[in-house]
Amino acid sequence: MNLRTHLPRGTPVLRAVLWAMLASGCAPWAWAQALAPNVAGIYSCIDAQGRRLTADRPIPQCIDREQRELSPLGTVRRVIGPTLTEYERTALEAQRRKEQEERAQQAEERRRERALLARYPSQATHDAERTEAIVQLDLVSVAASKRIQDLQEQRKALDLEMEFYRRDPIKAPMSLRRMLAENEASMLEQQRFIANQDREKRRVHQRFDLELAQLRQLWATQRAPLLPPSTQAGVLPLAPTVPAGAVYMTPRPLATLP
Repeated sequence: MNLRTHLPRGTPVLRAVLWAMLASGCAPWAWAQALAPNVAGIYSCIDAQGRRLTADRPIPQCIDREQRELSPLGTVRRVIGPTLTEYERTALEAQRRKEQEERAQQAEERRRERALLARYPSQATHDAERTEAIVQLDLVSVAASKRIQDLQEQRKALDLEMEFYRRDPIKAPMSLRRMLAENEASMLEQQRFIANQDREKRRVHQRFDLELAQLRQLWATQRAPLLPPSTQAGVLPLAPTVPAGAVYMTPRPLATLP
């Protein structure tokens, strides 16, 4: 092999050193390994016009595209990506943040799904918790309805006292008028409270309905691996084929065995 053509381009001193090593009988791989770390790399790229450019430093014409740094032996030391503008770097960073947020959101969704499955392993457990939540709200509503009944009885007694002042209510005692006003305010408050409980019951049913729809998908996914692939696809498994010449014996009933 003609080693003259494989000598790296460089200063005359470098070429003189290489010729001296060759003249002393030094193997080519020895001087290549000895001098490669000290020899500047060669940068190569293909510009926008399709021309291949080479230089001993990063090539400005290829700032927007990939460049390769080669060793003196022609091997690739590293690949340098295109240099981005400030706007491109900002856009890239925003894209990376968005992807990280999406991955975090997906991880949180997977965690929530695992928590749902752990809390509700079956529809029976989910239905039981729904029933318990509605029962608690109903108990509060029943207490409020009982309070309204008491206020109504109190109002009857107050109205009976007001009969004495029917012609001139202004002459009614201030305490009596105050009790009437408090009774009416309490009645309205209990009615609003019951209405709020009814809205809360609708909200609870809506939440459990959404959870149930998601849980049915998760339960189906859990059960799917336990079934044969043909059953999952809705296709019955094929009957086993009988080899040619094989004979199947029908087992005799136990009662007929000797």
